[in-house]
Amino acid sequence: MMHFENNLIQGVVVALVTPFNAEGQLDERAWEAIIDWHLSAGTHGLVVGGTTGESASLTRSERDRMLSMAVERCAGKIPVLAGTGSASTAQTIEDSQRAAELGADAVLVVTPYYNRPPQAGLLAHYRAVADASPAPVMLYNVPSRTACDLSAETSIALCQHDNILGIKEAFADLERIQSLVTARVLVLSGDDPTALDALRHGAQGVISVIANIVPGAMVQLFEFAQAGNYEQAEQLQRELKPLLDFLSIQTNPIPAKWLLAEMGMMNHAIRLPLVGLDAQHVAAGKTLLDRLQSQGLIEKPQQNQQATPTI
Repeated sequence: MMHFENNLIQGVVVALVTPFNAEGQLDERAWEAIIDWHLSAGTHGLVVGGTTGESASLTRSERDRMLSMAVERCAGKIPVLAGTGSASTAQTIEDSQRAAELGADAVLVVTPYYNRPPQAGLLAHYRAVADASPAPVMLYNVPSRTACDLSAETSIALCQHDNILGIKEAFADLERIQSLVTARVLVLSGDDPTALDALRHGAQGVISVIANIVPGAMVQLFEFAQAGNYEQAEQLQRELKPLLDFLSIQTNPIPAKWLLAEMGMMNHAIRLPLVGLDAQHVAAGKTLLDRLQSQGLIEKPQQNQQATPTI
């Protein structure tokens, strides 16, 4: 079991969006710029091809290319996690083995969606993946998307496996977080609005959507929490609340990708069945960006440029 003293992954791990060009293809130039931005901002790790990255809409060759580029770009400076979970255990094993071949430091494996397996099925699923994967496994529980809840008891049992690192827990239940931490399970919050509370309760970090927009601010929030400086952490969280609210106005990653496009980091393209930000939210989004800029949380948005903002 991976204990706190020697864990591999902690801090602010960004659940990266996937940039597409105007033709709907992977924008490799923007992808490199985004990774470089996170390296310079001090982000502690990257998730490639997760939910925020529109994983369900990516081809296998796109996932492979993105992961290979991220591994090469990071060059061991920070860990790179590959999203490899699926509804099929056999497919998850195959994808996890492929990710390991491409250099992923760990694989992020969401609970099998649509099947709605019982807890016994989840135990068997994750143990089979962990047995077969050359890369360490991070459990991922997000019932709002999968219609399947990985219970704390099941997570604790699974984390006795030598090849299971811990869990990304996106179910915002602080009692559950506390029970996992008490059992010495490595917990990364998967819910930005409650991440600071999770850190208070012993979580070791957050796999974050908001870090796509304000990586430096999220790193600072984590550092405040690590130092027990909760007054400053809470103040920063209050400053970030309008952004948190905006990111939830439509399905993730629609708002996040719109903001990044307005900041000049990527094209506005998003892949069906998702669509772009509803026009009714555009004015509020522009006002939000101006506010974040004035607070020094992001630099002034640069339209239609794939520049690297300074945080």
